[in-house]
Amino acid sequence: MIEATSCGGVVIFRGKILLLYKNYKNKYEGWVLPKGTVEEGEEYKETAIREVQEETGVTSSIIKYVGKSQYTFNTPQNTVQKDVHWYLMMSDSYYSKPQREEFFMDSGYYKFHEAYHMLKFANEKQILERAYNEYTDLKRSNLWGNKKYF
Repeated sequence: MIEATSCGGVVIFRGKILLLYKNYKNKYEGWVLPKGTVEEGEEYKETAIREVQEETGVTSSIIKYVGKSQYTFNTPQNTVQKDVHWYLMMSDSYYSKPQREEFFMDSGYYKFHEAYHMLKFANEKQILERAYNEYTDLKRSNLWGNKKYF
Protein backbone atom coordinates (compact mmCIF):
# COMPACT_ATOMS: atom_id res chain seq x y z
CA MET A 1 0.00 0.00 0.00
CA ILE A 2 1.16 3.51 -0.86
CA GLU A 3 0.23 6.54 1.23
CA ALA A 4 -0.37 9.86 -0.55
CA THR A 5 -1.32 13.34 0.64
CA SER A 6 -3.26 16.01 -1.22
CA CYS A 7 -4.63 19.40 -0.26
CA GLY A 8 -7.55 21.31 -1.66
CA GLY A 9 -10.04 24.04 -1.12
CA VAL A 10 -13.68 24.89 -0.81
CA VAL A 11 -13.39 28.23 -2.60
CA ILE A 12 -16.21 30.72 -2.05
CA PHE A 13 -17.00 34.00 -3.78
CA ARG A 14 -20.20 35.89 -2.91
CA GLY A 15 -21.69 32.81 -1.30
CA LYS A 16 -21.07 30.50 -4.27
CA ILE A 17 -18.74 27.50 -4.37
CA LEU A 18 -16.13 26.74 -7.03
CA LEU A 19 -16.44 23.30 -8.66
CA LEU A 20 -14.62 21.49 -11.48
CA TYR A 21 -16.00 18.99 -13.96
CA LYS A 22 -13.57 16.20 -14.80
CA ASN A 23 -13.92 13.80 -17.70
CA TYR A 24 -11.07 11.35 -18.21
CA LYS A 25 -11.75 9.00 -21.13
CA ASN A 26 -15.38 8.77 -19.92
CA LYS A 27 -14.18 6.52 -17.07
CA TYR A 28 -13.76 9.19 -14.43
CA GLU A 29 -16.51 11.70 -14.82
CA GLY A 30 -18.08 14.15 -12.41
CA TRP A 31 -17.96 17.39 -10.43
CA VAL A 32 -15.21 17.73 -7.81
CA LEU A 33 -13.54 20.26 -5.55
CA PRO A 34 -10.06 21.44 -6.59
CA LYS A 35 -7.22 19.54 -4.93
CA GLY A 36 -3.84 18.03 -5.68
CA THR A 37 -0.67 16.37 -4.46
CA VAL A 38 1.72 17.94 -2.01
CA GLU A 39 5.10 18.57 -3.61
CA GLU A 40 8.36 18.00 -1.74
CA GLY A 41 9.16 20.81 0.70
CA GLU A 42 5.70 22.34 0.34
CA GLU A 43 3.43 23.20 3.25
CA TYR A 44 -0.19 22.03 3.06
CA LYS A 45 -1.54 25.58 2.79
CA GLU A 46 0.83 26.28 -0.12
CA THR A 47 -0.33 23.12 -1.87
CA ALA A 48 -4.00 24.08 -1.52
CA ILE A 49 -3.42 27.58 -2.95
CA ARG A 50 -1.20 26.27 -5.79
CA GLU A 51 -3.57 23.46 -6.76
CA VAL A 52 -6.62 25.74 -6.82
CA GLN A 53 -4.63 28.13 -9.04
CA GLU A 54 -3.38 25.38 -11.38
CA GLU A 55 -6.68 23.54 -11.75
CA THR A 56 -9.04 26.52 -11.96
CA GLY A 57 -6.96 29.63 -12.70
CA VAL A 58 -8.40 31.15 -9.51
CA THR A 59 -6.32 33.21 -7.10
CA SER A 60 -7.54 32.44 -3.60
CA SER A 61 -6.64 32.99 0.03
CA ILE A 62 -7.05 30.58 2.91
CA ILE A 63 -9.51 31.48 5.63
CA LYS A 64 -9.18 28.38 7.82
CA TYR A 65 -8.51 24.65 7.93
CA VAL A 66 -11.70 22.61 7.53
CA GLY A 67 -10.57 19.02 8.02
CA LYS A 68 -9.28 15.86 6.42
CA SER A 69 -10.93 13.26 4.22
CA GLN A 70 -9.51 9.83 3.45
CA TYR A 71 -10.10 7.30 0.72
CA THR A 72 -8.36 4.46 -1.08
CA PHE A 73 -8.15 3.58 -4.75
CA ASN A 74 -6.35 1.00 -6.84
CA THR A 75 -3.78 1.49 -9.55
CA PRO A 76 -2.53 -1.40 -11.71
CA GLN A 77 0.52 -1.65 -9.43
CA ASN A 78 -0.82 -0.87 -5.98
CA THR A 79 -3.48 0.33 -3.57
CA VAL A 80 -3.21 4.01 -2.67
CA GLN A 81 -4.46 5.37 0.64
CA LYS A 82 -4.98 9.10 0.24
CA ASP A 83 -5.37 11.80 2.89
CA VAL A 84 -6.78 15.11 1.67
CA HIS A 85 -6.45 18.23 3.83
CA TRP A 86 -9.15 20.80 3.06
CA TYR A 87 -9.27 24.56 3.55
CA LEU A 88 -12.05 27.11 3.43
CA MET A 89 -10.84 29.63 0.86
CA MET A 90 -11.95 32.94 -0.58
CA SER A 91 -11.54 34.27 -4.11
CA ASP A 92 -12.16 37.75 -5.42
CA SER A 93 -14.12 37.11 -8.62
CA TYR A 94 -16.26 34.58 -10.49
CA TYR A 95 -13.45 33.99 -12.98
CA SER A 96 -12.30 30.39 -13.48
CA LYS A 97 -10.64 28.44 -16.28
CA PRO A 98 -10.47 24.64 -16.06
CA GLN A 99 -7.07 23.00 -16.56
CA ARG A 100 -7.55 20.92 -19.72
CA GLU A 101 -4.27 19.00 -19.27
CA GLU A 102 -5.79 17.45 -16.14
CA PHE A 103 -9.01 16.59 -18.03
CA PHE A 104 -11.10 19.32 -16.41
CA MET A 105 -13.74 20.27 -18.97
CA ASP A 106 -15.72 22.88 -17.04
CA SER A 107 -15.60 24.99 -13.89
CA GLY A 108 -17.84 27.49 -12.21
CA TYR A 109 -19.39 28.84 -9.03
CA TYR A 110 -22.61 27.32 -7.73
CA LYS A 111 -25.05 27.89 -4.88
CA PHE A 112 -24.54 25.55 -1.92
CA HIS A 113 -27.51 23.26 -2.60
CA GLU A 114 -26.54 22.98 -6.30
CA ALA A 115 -22.89 22.27 -5.50
CA TYR A 116 -23.83 19.70 -2.86
CA HIS A 117 -25.95 17.69 -5.29
CA MET A 118 -23.48 18.06 -8.15
CA LEU A 119 -20.46 16.69 -6.26
CA LYS A 120 -19.55 13.13 -7.20
CA PHE A 121 -18.02 11.92 -3.93
CA ALA A 122 -19.67 11.64 -0.49
CA ASN A 123 -16.49 12.66 1.34
CA GLU A 124 -16.34 15.91 -0.66
CA LYS A 125 -20.01 16.58 0.14
CA GLN A 126 -19.18 16.26 3.86
CA ILE A 127 -16.24 18.66 3.52
CA LEU A 128 -18.40 21.10 1.55
CA GLU A 129 -21.03 21.03 4.28
CA ARG A 130 -18.45 21.64 7.02
CA ALA A 131 -16.76 24.48 5.07
CA TYR A 132 -20.06 26.13 4.17
CA ASN A 133 -21.17 26.06 7.82
CA GLU A 134 -17.89 27.79 8.76
CA TYR A 135 -18.52 30.33 5.99
CA THR A 136 -22.06 31.11 7.19
CA ASP A 137 -20.84 31.45 10.80
CA LEU A 138 -18.15 33.93 9.71
CA LYS A 139 -20.66 35.79 7.55
CA ARG A 140 -23.14 35.99 10.44
CA SER A 141 -20.37 37.43 12.66
CA ASN A 142 -19.39 39.95 9.96
CA LEU A 143 -15.92 38.36 9.77
CA TRP A 144 -16.08 37.04 6.18
CA GLY A 145 -13.89 39.25 4.02
CA ASN A 146 -12.53 41.08 7.04
CA LYS A 147 -8.75 41.01 6.65
CA LYS A 148 -8.33 41.36 10.42
CA TYR A 149 -9.68 37.84 10.76
CA PHE A 150 -6.81 36.18 8.87
